[in-house]
Order: sequence, then C-alpha cells, then structure tokens
Amino acid sequence: MSQADVYTILNQAILTVLIASGPILALALLVGLGIAFFQALTQIQEMTLTFVPKIVAIFLGLLATTPFIYATLTKLSDHVFDLIMHGGP
Repeated sequence: MSQADVYTILNQAILTVLIASGPILALALLVGLGIAFFQALTQIQEMTLTFVPKIVAIFLGLLATTPFIYATLTKLSDHVFDLIMHGGP
C-alpha cells in the first residue's frame, strides 16, 4: 500500500465524516440562528432558551438521519474492509 492509497483512504474517511455529520450540524446552525433572531427581536436573554431547543432539535434530527448516517459509514467501512481483504487497491 503506497502513500497515495493511504491519502485516498484518509480523504474518503474525512469526507464521510463531513457528509454524515452535515445534516445535524446544519440543523443545529439553523435552530441556533432562529433562536438568536428571536432573542434579538424580543430582547429575552434567557440562557436555557438557547440550549433546550437546540438539544431537542439535534436529538430529533439524529432520530431522523440515523439511517443515512449508518448507510454512509457502512459504505466506507465496507470499502476499507474490502481493501484489507484484497491486500490493497
């Protein structure tokens, strides 16, 4: 296995992590922006108002996107295990 092969596998792993975590991070960003706009408009500066809706949204998002995350990670692990089984690309 050459350095280029290792670089390719690491590149695929990083891309897989970004793709798998993207929907949850985007959801947290959107909920955070919505809460920030709400706080700016109403001038309510309650600390629990920022955390509780974000946590609930993240948990609901995880429930909704778990099959997608599982499929993405399974695809990468199958590819890596195939490379291990065959001794390289």
